[in-house]
Amino acid sequence: MSTTHVGFLDAIGCDSVITGVSGLRYVCSPQLRKAAQEGRVKDVGYDAAPDYETILSLNPDLVLTYSVSGEMSRFENKLKSLGIRVFCINEHLERHPLARAAYLRLFGALTGRMAEADSVLAQVRGNYERIRSGSARRARKVLVNIPYSDQWFIPGSDNYMTHLIEDAGGIVLGAGEGERQSSVISLEKAYALAAEADCWLNVGPCTTRAQLEKENPVFPDMLRMIETNAESAGLGTGALVWNCNLRLNSSGGNDFWESGAARPDIVLSDLVSIFNGDDGEKVFYRPLK
Repeated sequence: MSTTHVGFLDAIGCDSVITGVSGLRYVCSPQLRKAAQEGRVKDVGYDAAPDYETILSLNPDLVLTYSVSGEMSRFENKLKSLGIRVFCINEHLERHPLARAAYLRLFGALTGRMAEADSVLAQVRGNYERIRSGSARRARKVLVNIPYSDQWFIPGSDNYMTHLIEDAGGIVLGAGEGERQSSVISLEKAYALAAEADCWLNVGPCTTRAQLEKENPVFPDMLRMIETNAESAGLGTGALVWNCNLRLNSSGGNDFWESGAARPDIVLSDLVSIFNGDDGEKVFYRPLK
């Protein structure tokens, strides 16, 4: 019921066990998309509007789901009443990227591929620590996100995204001290943060600078401030706005939220490269030009 589950299973070479996916058209895995085209994987709807008939027809050994509130959902209760085993996996609550990646072992245990899971996790951890030790030479002051449904969210200092940015040598401006959850800031506050920033990350659906500038009348001014700050700090003239949507499929599914959870070492490598002013090829991030 989550594309991150696809990413974990794919990372240990076990995506062939998947028979149904929620929101199948948003899945990025080439193998799973091929299996869907061949009819070997079905779309089972969303937990708010599930296709129980399809789920039952697949006769699954297990349905993997997740929760937001911590309470058992009506969807989960219904599946259990139909005699289907359900396992709730909440890796999205983990605060550090390596803690989230450690769920590889859970998927290894579920599929009988613990040795493979341990091997991949050891590689991820080793890569992550090595990349972190070579993080940005100078701390970058980072503005993150743009308004979503008229609310601008800034992750707290103990948040997954903040840890990634900090491990890469960045500072998340406006992050609530000791907070895991994101807080909402005003556009005026974001404008003030832009006056300090020398980099802007994760700008919603935008893929070009022109798109970003059209999102809000003040964004062109914010971009100019960020450019001035970067130039004054001697941080070069490379791309200063990057988005984590380089790997989009034809329906808008983003692999950052699929395989990225299992491979934070690759995400970290992208961020270190960005903060060091390297405009070269990335895996998950694209520059806005």
